[in-house]
Amino acid sequence: MKKIIELAQKFGKNKDDTGRSEVQIALFSDRIRTMSEHLTTNKKDNSSRFGLVRLVNKRKKLLRYLAKKDTKRYQAIIKALGLRK
Repeated sequence: MKKIIELAQKFGKNKDDTGRSEVQIALFSDRIRTMSEHLTTNKKDNSSRFGLVRLVNKRKKLLRYLAKKDTKRYQAIIKALGLRK
């Protein structure tokens, strides 16, 4: 819960703004990082692997939406999260 508020303050308008695309992308990125770390130690956890793939696809769809809607916000979130180089 603390992480959600922190990311909402950083990428949203206020701490309660969790519906904004940037906040959702940041939350998905955080969960993807933690799940990736989990999968490095638990290589046979296939259900978590499928969940990770699902999260990556959700983030990809949101990024595609944001790129079409507002390119400046898209570039800012990519740079802030360090997703593409």
